[in-house]
Amino acid sequence: MQILLTSAATPLSQSLVDQLAPAYTLRLTERRMMKSEHEFVVADLGHDASTNLLVRGMDALIHVDAMVDGADAGAQIDQSTRCTYNLLMAAAAEGVKRVVYLSTLELMAAYDGYLYDTRWRPQPTIAPPTLTKFLGESTCKEFAREGKVAVTVLRLAAKASPASIAGAIAEALNGEQPVWQIVHVE
Repeated sequence: MQILLTSAATPLSQSLVDQLAPAYTLRLTERRMMKSEHEFVVADLGHDASTNLLVRGMDALIHVDAMVDGADAGAQIDQSTRCTYNLLMAAAAEGVKRVVYLSTLELMAAYDGYLYDTRWRPQPTIAPPTLTKFLGESTCKEFAREGKVAVTVLRLAAKASPASIAGAIAEALNGEQPVWQIVHVE
């Protein structure tokens, strides 16, 4: 299975590369050049043909949606929502069947002390990165609702291990999955 992994320079993506490489063929992308033993493409996830070329031939995408260092809140929100939208538009146009969006369980922090599940509404704060993840999830939900691409959102707990995250990704990628689902990974 051919997988595109975004934000390849982040520690999360690097740990996922180690976990996923034995089972999948990976293409990595980042906004700036980096060294990798896997196929690598520099991409800013703009609304142009380069993003379509980036996702072409992929069976699935894993979108880490990392924040740009040093950007103010408005720029982070714009970058996150716009780039997620552009990536999903390209995925839909190129026939990618599945997207895994890595979000945060921080969206549920207002429910601390309760036994909540994925049916509960997130309560994001008004600041990045929590708000940007919520908006990214919302963008993904609309694409799934319109039937353009199937999306699994993995809300990651801060303490989630790379192995548990990789296991949740593998489960989301393999077998018959719904068009839209949210999974909490603790």
